[in-house]
Amino acid sequence: MAGKLAILACSGGLPVRIAEAHPEAIRIGFAGVANDLQGDVQDHRFEKMGDLFAGLKDQGVDRVVFAGSLARPPLDPTAFDSTMMSLAPRLMVAMQSGDDALLSQVIAIFEEQGFAVMGAHELVPGLTAEEGLAVGAEPDEADLQDVSRAWDILMALSPLDVGQGCVVAGGQCLGIETVQGTDALLQFVAQTPEKLRRDFKGVYVKAAKRGQDLRIDMPVIGPQTIAAVARAGLAGLVIEAGRVMIVERDKTLQAVEDEGLFLTARVL
Repeated sequence: MAGKLAILACSGGLPVRIAEAHPEAIRIGFAGVANDLQGDVQDHRFEKMGDLFAGLKDQGVDRVVFAGSLARPPLDPTAFDSTMMSLAPRLMVAMQSGDDALLSQVIAIFEEQGFAVMGAHELVPGLTAEEGLAVGAEPDEADLQDVSRAWDILMALSPLDVGQGCVVAGGQCLGIETVQGTDALLQFVAQTPEKLRRDFKGVYVKAAKRGQDLRIDMPVIGPQTIAAVARAGLAGLVIEAGRVMIVERDKTLQAVEDEGLFLTARVL
């Protein structure tokens, strides 16, 4: 008989969506990290990974899914258990690189413990954007040129493990998504002086990095993304088909219509 699934939950709507699709799943939260899960949520600390592994195994868990948004958490080395102490050197090395390097180590550690690491898109059908999705206004030729430019920028940065999003207006890059995340990028763009935008609205392009393990940190958009794109004065957004998730899909697509934007999903 197959074992149980555990949702390792951080902030945002994705853990809730997975829990709705898999109500039998074990729900795990972490101290200092907000989550919106309801019901029986077991609390753990990142410093006590040995306790987490043991608890999951005792409950018959053989699959885990990481879900939600998490900045690199502050860790208290004085609270490390023996398991975390043994893992710390390799995690510290990975932390000196980009997010992909760190998350690859996290996946490897859980797999070494005997857990299969699942992607949210593998557990909830229809989470990713399908090719050909087109909602709202029609992008014009200038928008399409900006999409192409943003894609080129993202692919040039991809080997450096930087960026899942880029804003381009009139061929000029107005911002790249870094560790601060999507909201910070779009807020920065919203503050760009009009003279630098030269009357071009611009577009936001969201795509996975090449070689990225999509089981953790697959790019995500939702209603808040659409609101931020509108506040930034952009014409719309383009996301990579099959490699970007849409949470609260109905609300997100309706927000695109309400804001007079466009949203398309393409194989970039």
